Amino acid sequence: MKAAEVTDPFWQKYMEIVREEVIPYQWKALNDDVPDASPSHAIENFRIAAGEASGEFYGMVFQDSDVAKWLEAVAYSLENHPDPSLEETADEVIDLLEKAQGEDGYLNTYYTIKEPEKRWTNLRDNHELYCAGHLMEAAVAYYHATGKRKFLDIMSKYADYIDSVFGREGDKIPGYPGHQEIELALIRLYQATGKDKYLKLSQFFIEERGKTPHYFDIEKEARGDTSRFFWDNSYGYHQAHLPVTEQQSAVGHAVRAVYMYSAMADLAAITGSSELTDACKTLWKNVVQKQMYITAGIGSMEFGEAFSSDYDLPNDASYTETCASIGLVFWAKRMLGVEADAQYADVMERALYNGTISGMDLDGKRFFYVNPLEVTPEMSRRKDKRHIKPVRQKWFGCACCPPNLARLISSLGHYIYSQKNDIVYVHLYIGSKQQVDVQGQKVDIVQETNYPWDGEINLTVNPEQEEVFTLALRLPGWCNDASLTVNGEEIRQDAVLEKGYFYLRREWKRGDHVHLKLAMPIERIQAHPNVRENVGKIALQRGPLVYCVEEVDNGANLHNLFLPKNAKLSTSFDPDLLGGITVIHGEAERRDEASWGEDLYSNTHASTIPAPIKAIPYYSWCNREPGEMLVWMNETI
Repeated sequence: MKAAEVTDPFWQKYMEIVREEVIPYQWKALNDDVPDASPSHAIENFRIAAGEASGEFYGMVFQDSDVAKWLEAVAYSLENHPDPSLEETADEVIDLLEKAQGEDGYLNTYYTIKEPEKRWTNLRDNHELYCAGHLMEAAVAYYHATGKRKFLDIMSKYADYIDSVFGREGDKIPGYPGHQEIELALIRLYQATGKDKYLKLSQFFIEERGKTPHYFDIEKEARGDTSRFFWDNSYGYHQAHLPVTEQQSAVGHAVRAVYMYSAMADLAAITGSSELTDACKTLWKNVVQKQMYITAGIGSMEFGEAFSSDYDLPNDASYTETCASIGLVFWAKRMLGVEADAQYADVMERALYNGTISGMDLDGKRFFYVNPLEVTPEMSRRKDKRHIKPVRQKWFGCACCPPNLARLISSLGHYIYSQKNDIVYVHLYIGSKQQVDVQGQKVDIVQETNYPWDGEINLTVNPEQEEVFTLALRLPGWCNDASLTVNGEEIRQDAVLEKGYFYLRREWKRGDHVHLKLAMPIERIQAHPNVRENVGKIALQRGPLVYCVEEVDNGANLHNLFLPKNAKLSTSFDPDLLGGITVIHGEAERRDEASWGEDLYSNTHASTIPAPIKAIPYYSWCNREPGEMLVWMNETI
């Protein structure tokens, strides 16, 4: 299915920002042309590797991936909005990649420039296969967007070379990457080219992981490395502690994990492997029921950018890397390919509206690497919380998140709908136009909505001729009251509801109109009792949006706010605030700090005073005056 044309007021604005601001800004960053920002040198590295410049390699060993993700974002942007000038710039970068590629197909600036004799000697740490994977993903996206094969051919040549190096047979290397990415990229390359060997190579990397003797030990001994690995000398950091089908809980580096789970889900869908399917479901359940924040942030631990343990979800020290929520979106989409179950689309939606776009300010020029749920600016100076930034940054030395977010937003049209035989699924409620082929004829679907601000969704179905097929609409997990009509007739009671989808099977004719109304009351959300940090606290949610309170609206010392259980809450839409948002208003209580006195401790309870509160969507915080922020508020009886 081709990407839907996104016409949605909420998301079209983001896509325009990515096209008009983020992609040009990141191009400047990749060329070291952003004043006072961390240098990238990524394009210069390719120029040096291509022989067009002299100098030393600069940056992280995975610096190439920033260029790859930029190219992928460009590809999706061109898919949505043709731009000859941008396409010409991308073509010039692709020409540069071709010049930097070795005769054998190898393409990696770190090893080409710095250590040409040491390629494939440190798969655990040095990201060769990770960078290759991102370039492959970009090549497939660019091919689909433009029809041009050069980039796809470059990466097919590289993939052919990698296939000649890795495997179980002969003198091939029986290894796998320390940072997963190539596994899912090879599947996309397989789907674009039809070459089975790419699918089989992805399977090899997945199936070899976790076997003993551990390949990371074999290569470590070969290079004479006697040091302990920083993450408690554990294979779990790379999800290599067990074969993937035996893993029960998400452990280790969060981004690596969800990239691997995404590939596992793809393989399960393509091969029909029940073992992989069961493993994906087991890991999914552990992540979303025990290790995921309400914002769909994952990876709570700063040490190793990693999953911690079940129910360990601190708010003011959370890591919740933007890339991890993006990876969760990738995984959720692929789980929908395994099984049409709304729980996957629910998490995909939660991540899209909360844990991903919070990583970028509203003008697309500053970014969060880490997305906490509680911020006190002065605490960010502490060593244990220095990863928590009270304001977004222009760029990063490790700049994986900004281009990753750009490619996700630009590719949004690929996440709204899917199709299986004569069933067309609507996973996300985003204004859009989609054309599908059902039983040999074209069907146009037009979706109109003001989501996420209200739950009114209108779909117009336009088949070429009258045809019987099924339209499946998701009932979001947050919605407890919905009505469904077709051409004005209430039909919810006649619709089949299965695993969170309304299945409407009928003979559709041109102009048929479907109206879905989702009630969007303000919800007070509690956390599982085992989440220690949130006992006695609530979070506010309306529709798919999680809300927070900021100091700029509610004053300092937000921890002194208490929301009574019987407090009345209301909403209003403010078109002039933060790009236009629905605000939650209410009457809370605040501990009266002035009445306390100077004693550090006292047996006298603090008095309280009325305090109006104003909550805004979490994604929009830190776009005004810097200050405190809080998602989970104290609750009183």
